[in-house]
Amino acid sequence: MREVIAVSQRLVLQPAPSPRGVVFDIRQYAIHDGPGIRTTVFFKGCPLTCAWCHNPESQSIHPELIYRRSRCMACLACLPACPEAAIRLETIPGGISLLTTDRQRCEACGACAAVCHAEARQMVGQEMTVEQVMARLEQDIPFYDESGGGVTFSGGEPLLQGDFLLALLKACRQREIHTAVDTSGFAAWPVIASICPYTDLFLYDLKLMDDAKHRQYTGVSNTLILSNLRRLSAAGQGLLIRIPIIPGINDDEDNLRRSGEFLLSLPRLHAVQLLPYHASASSKYRGLDKAYSLSEMSAPSPQRMQEIARFLQTYGLAVTV
Repeated sequence: MREVIAVSQRLVLQPAPSPRGVVFDIRQYAIHDGPGIRTTVFFKGCPLTCAWCHNPESQSIHPELIYRRSRCMACLACLPACPEAAIRLETIPGGISLLTTDRQRCEACGACAAVCHAEARQMVGQEMTVEQVMARLEQDIPFYDESGGGVTFSGGEPLLQGDFLLALLKACRQREIHTAVDTSGFAAWPVIASICPYTDLFLYDLKLMDDAKHRQYTGVSNTLILSNLRRLSAAGQGLLIRIPIIPGINDDEDNLRRSGEFLLSLPRLHAVQLLPYHASASSKYRGLDKAYSLSEMSAPSPQRMQEIARFLQTYGLAVTV
């Protein structure tokens, strides 16, 4: 779309500005986010608040400050740098001094991160243009070509920034880069339909079949998610169903049985990938001053993962861990 601007009594065609989005990481040489060697672009912002979320820094769409206390050298450079006086030096029992951040005062301006040479304080999330992201992705085209890989857009929830995602997918298609979208499926169908022509593979999460439990553990209903999955299957889209296995939450026989029956009822059969829960995100929650309710949960054993895989395979599904 072009807007017409009058300059010196002449009509000049000026291109509309490129969509911009908020990204919190671009990870090269990813091998678990689709086929081949991939680059994964992590979008910030998610409408879900999964209790087991391993990227808590992705939930808010706005840039935010993370403080990794284990890296801090207590140089105190951040104290005078903070314009809101949100950083404080506190002494806890035992005479140990700690730097704390008052999140109510913090404006996430990044001033403290700019002077932190140990990178204990970092800003998570930056606004980027399509051209900036593509410049990073194009560096890895030889790896995509050699391995049959490509680019995966993840998050957060990439569909939350639909215009930005669509522009990136179109740019990848122009450069013949294989694309995958890692999604919860919680988005209006027109948003999903708009990206289908430019998406080679959807990595689609299936978390819980019971709607009440889905609301309890993710904050949203699963009605839209299941409906969109059925429509994508009917449309013939490339789909890989991914089920996170969270002990005590969705690994019971009832949920697994209902998951198998639902997947079997889809218009087409799709491969299933099981993702074992892990607690590696605990430090991120601490760095964001957020509570993590599953910090004491243990990961499912390899034996348990194989048991679940065998159970779902009885429904005629191709299942991998």
